[in-house]
Amino acid sequence: MAGGGDTPELVAAIGNAGGFGVIGAAYLSAAQIAAATKRVAELSDRPFGINLFAAVPFESVDPRAAKRRVARFYEEIGVAIPGELEPPARMLELQVEAALESNASALTFTFGILPRHAIDAAKARGMAVMGTATTVGEARLLEAGGADFVVAQGAEAGGHRGSFAVPFDQGLIGTIALVPQIADAVSIPVIASGGIMDGRGIAAALMLGACAAQLGTAFLTTQEAGVAAAYKDAIIAAAEDETRITRAFSGRPARGIVNRFMREVEDGAAPGDILPFPLQNALTRPLRAQAAKDNRSEFLSLWAGQGTRMARSTKASLLMAALVAETEAALSGASFSLRED
Repeated sequence: MAGGGDTPELVAAIGNAGGFGVIGAAYLSAAQIAAATKRVAELSDRPFGINLFAAVPFESVDPRAAKRRVARFYEEIGVAIPGELEPPARMLELQVEAALESNASALTFTFGILPRHAIDAAKARGMAVMGTATTVGEARLLEAGGADFVVAQGAEAGGHRGSFAVPFDQGLIGTIALVPQIADAVSIPVIASGGIMDGRGIAAALMLGACAAQLGTAFLTTQEAGVAAAYKDAIIAAAEDETRITRAFSGRPARGIVNRFMREVEDGAAPGDILPFPLQNALTRPLRAQAAKDNRSEFLSLWAGQGTRMARSTKASLLMAALVAETEAALSGASFSLRED
């Protein structure tokens, strides 16, 4: 959950409760990764992971149309539109180096496959390597590329789509269909992801052939999550049909709760009005940062999966306890009964 939702406190609380927390480090500098991993280690002696975005090739494009499209929002919130939009050079390389030097137990990634030398270096340090797939073909590529686990990301998942070998619309396969097909196609363990919010979903994932389940949206409404209160409120209030895939915030398809910015930027957009990732993300970052400070949900990227009605406002430790109890009940059949009236 790159972007601040996964605080060290949240990652540590999940680990202390028996789960496996992951630092979303895609937007962090090497120094910030070092600080975050140090803080997690201070709060917990449990294993945790670091997640990065694989390198995404892009071409520099004229940003003027995109800047004009968001200018009124910047004026309304009182922040200057950023000038330079080029991503920092060697960012991924430096992030990988910081991850390898940390005490993390796993290196996870999405948007593609990390360079083989990075994967080999992680394994040499005893780190598990996990990659994200949205199709069977992508899962096979991850296995061939050296991944130890594959995260099967269903279409229900909140946040950015992990597709890298197929067009995004071709990778919109539901979790319940995707997980067993990937489990049948690869020899490495599969982790189910997408729309899983409670123990019933975890149990279903295990029954479908996954070794574990990955939850994101469920933890964004915990007390330890670092997102704005307006973001948490939006998740709690959202119905299952109030999310959609958008490019408005980052330039890459991602699922979030529909809000004013999403509608007014993307609906009717002409070519050039939305920049490719990561340029669009850089263009909207100051706006989103100020919106978080002002608690204005209409300008936030409200990434969330389709299971919003099942979201709970609680402590991470209590959510973990509930997930364990619900999973055990579902697997034992205690939560299901057939009765005759």
